[in-house]
Parts: sequence; structure tokens; C-alpha cells
Amino acid sequence: MLPLTDFVRPKRLPVVTLALTAANLLVWLAYELPHGVDHSALHLGFRPCEITHACHDTQLSWPLQVVTMMFTHGGWSHIVGNLVFLLVFGPRVEELLGRSRYLLTYFAAGIVADALQGGLTLAFAVPADARVPNIGASGAISGVLGAYAVAYPFERVLAWVIPVFFLRIPALGLLGVWFLLQAAEGSYALANPAAVVSVAFFAHVGGFLTGAAAAIWFRRSAMPAGWSRAATLPSARPR
Repeated sequence: MLPLTDFVRPKRLPVVTLALTAANLLVWLAYELPHGVDHSALHLGFRPCEITHACHDTQLSWPLQVVTMMFTHGGWSHIVGNLVFLLVFGPRVEELLGRSRYLLTYFAAGIVADALQGGLTLAFAVPADARVPNIGASGAISGVLGAYAVAYPFERVLAWVIPVFFLRIPALGLLGVWFLLQAAEGSYALANPAAVVSVAFFAHVGGFLTGAAAAIWFRRSAMPAGWSRAATLPSARPR
């Protein structure tokens, strides 16, 4: 299920969302494609083994890689999927939180996402998994989804159910089911450390919870008066 739009356009240009989209595309087109995905992942991705100094071929310091990994992707489907979610949900969250708080939430979610996934990998996974680079903006974008779910739970989202169906579904239904699937898949991976899992599900969980917490934290100072009720009811949506 792929979100397409939420039917309500922001009142001002989502500069930060567009800049983040452009930055991800720039890294992909100007660095990853010329150098190759494997090289890019090793150079810019974050590996949990770097925390314990068990990696002997580190390219960059791990605090820097925690940031660079947010702009590194493993393929066209990876980057396109991530950027679709960012462009659908990011503009409203940016308008709601303000640009500086939105950017802070984005990077905080990405860092927490990587910390949670890396910590669980070190604690429960087989040692070889700690050497696999974590890459992708999905942890940070999950923070945007969490903030959106808190701020606009009843906003209708048009979603494409591949291959041919289209649904208008409340954001909380779409994002809530998505979150539960991430938690379930991540729990399965922890319970079965020998299983081959190519997605960092708990990065999504950590990012989502961070974004939700940020939206609640910033609510009184950053969100419009009446947000808690009127802005989330279906009757309050512009037609």
C-alpha cells in the first residue's frame, strides 16, 4: 500500500521537505550511481560493530556515518519509496512544527532509529549482522510519519493498493497498521537471529515513536490554537 496524497495542501512552500528530497536524490545520482551501491553503503552506511570497535575497515567516524547513512539508499525502489512517503506526509508536518523544529525532528528520529536498530543488533543478532551497513532515510522519515499520525489522525489519505485498487483511509489507520507491521516484523527478526532480514524494522519503530513524541512535545508552542480537536476532526478539513 503506497500513500499518494492527503488532499490538503500546505499554505506555504515546504522548503525543508523539498531540500531533504533534493539532498537524497543528489547523493543517489551524483555519488551512489557512479561509485556503486555496495561501495557507497560501505563508505556512508553505519555498521553497529563500529560502536564496539569491532570493524577494522571503517571509512568514516561512526558519528558522521549516523548522518550520512540517512542519505544513502540501496536501489531505485528504496529511494523512491522513501521519498514518496516524505513528500506525502512531510509538507503538513513541516507547516505544523515550523521549519527548524521539523528539521530537528527529522534528524533526531533518524539518530534514534539508528541507535535502536544498532543496539538491538548488537544485543540479539548474530555477530555477522553487526557488520552489515544500515542505510536509508526511512528511520528519519518514520519520524515524520509518527508526527503526522499524532497531529492528523483522522485526515483521509489516498493510498494505492498495488496493483489496481485505490482507498481513502484515515491516516491513523494507514500509519497505525504500518507501525504494527514494523514492530511485528522486527520482533520476529529478534526472535529468529539466524533468519535473513534485509530491512531494519526497529529503525522504523524508533523513528516513528520519536516523531510522535516530538509532535506532542511541540504541540502547545508550535501548533495552531484548537489543534487538539478541530484540526483533527474530519469536519474541519477543507473540501
